[in-house]
Amino acid sequence: MTAAPVTEEVTSGVATGGRRAPLILRNRAFGAVWLGQVLSQAAVRMFQVGVSWWIVAYAVHDARGLASGLFMAACTLPAVALAPVVAAAVGRFAHRSVLRTAAALAGAASGALALWAYGGGLPLPAVYAAALALATCQAFFDPCLTTSVPELVDDADIETATGFELSTQSLAGLGGALLGALTVDQAGVAGLAVGCAAAYAGAALLVASARFRPIGTIETAETGAAGTAGTAAADVPQRRALRRILGELPYVRRILVCFTAANLFTTAVFVVIPLYTRSVLQGGGATVALLEASLGTGALIGAFTGTRVPGRPTVAGAYCLGLMALALAVPGLVAHRPVVAGSLAVAGWCAGAVSVRFVALFQRLVPTADKPGFFAVMQAVLGASLPVASLVFGSAGDFLSPRTLCLVQGAGLVPAAIALALLGSRTPEPPAADADHGTEPVGGTR
Repeated sequence: MTAAPVTEEVTSGVATGGRRAPLILRNRAFGAVWLGQVLSQAAVRMFQVGVSWWIVAYAVHDARGLASGLFMAACTLPAVALAPVVAAAVGRFAHRSVLRTAAALAGAASGALALWAYGGGLPLPAVYAAALALATCQAFFDPCLTTSVPELVDDADIETATGFELSTQSLAGLGGALLGALTVDQAGVAGLAVGCAAAYAGAALLVASARFRPIGTIETAETGAAGTAGTAAADVPQRRALRRILGELPYVRRILVCFTAANLFTTAVFVVIPLYTRSVLQGGGATVALLEASLGTGALIGAFTGTRVPGRPTVAGAYCLGLMALALAVPGLVAHRPVVAGSLAVAGWCAGAVSVRFVALFQRLVPTADKPGFFAVMQAVLGASLPVASLVFGSAGDFLSPRTLCLVQGAGLVPAAIALALLGSRTPEPPAADADHGTEPVGGTR
């Protein structure tokens, strides 16, 4: 297979006046997959927001914090526990097949939950089981899509594609905010599950319609030359063990450690928001929607503007974490809806800006052959703190005020911001890896 037909599709859609159209319009394959990711992540986020609110407001009367913490832990555990399995599947099977299958299975699980809920008497363990199933499917979907970006776009468009891909998390948070809690208030868990099933089915169809291409057939902007899939396969080395991948990327490894520590406090916001809404703001599903929408809108803006933040990624990341610490602490001091919503919007912007800068950096530093394993490891390493944060902050919510939890979140981010700043000042940024062979020890400066 040659790249000529694909190149025509990718380079079409130049706007009048010589300006290029947005990537998702001129590259139909990437646009379809991107929209599929929007639907799948919106579905899982809607499920998380909706069920978290259902637990706090309707299902549990004692130990609400622990119950919601257990739920969020179930939503985040598969990405950590299944990292080696995900890496092997993404490296072995066609990426389109993995994405399509994950979305279809998630849709089936959502449909089964909807039928059970409509029948009445839905037990809490069944909801936890559904959360595990959806999170398992998403654990395959997300790193597989990140890895498949070079199969959908040219090298010159990788950073733009990364920005669009990361923006789906923000769009998902926004969609989940607007629909999750409100749907539960109006239609219960049954209506929520039906909406999720429809979104996953749409994602599976969109991915199935997209045309992926072997990396060896991608025409780069610099050379304008396309190879064959067979030649690329001959040039790509054997994929290495996950521990070896991180062992040869010390610069990247230290960054991941900083963000894993930060995630212990940032991700707790998803447990704190429903508790804060019910106990402090005395609000309902509409208030949850407002706060989640503020967080998601900020993250969406950050995903598209993160590349404009000046400075090296580590320096810019340190400033963003510091600003995020302040934003998360503000609701602990001022309990007014507009102030809390504005603070969460700032926190979301920081998260989105940091994500796009560092994922784009990793796309350039990690050798192509190691990317399937690396991005699965990245998801697992960053996600390792999520179940812990959910359980710790959820359990603490039964004994401490949500306002105190907000202050703890802000204080906990400060050491991570300082560590990232010190990393940037002491360690020069390494050069990009040899994308074809991966023989250069990326990040070798110690």
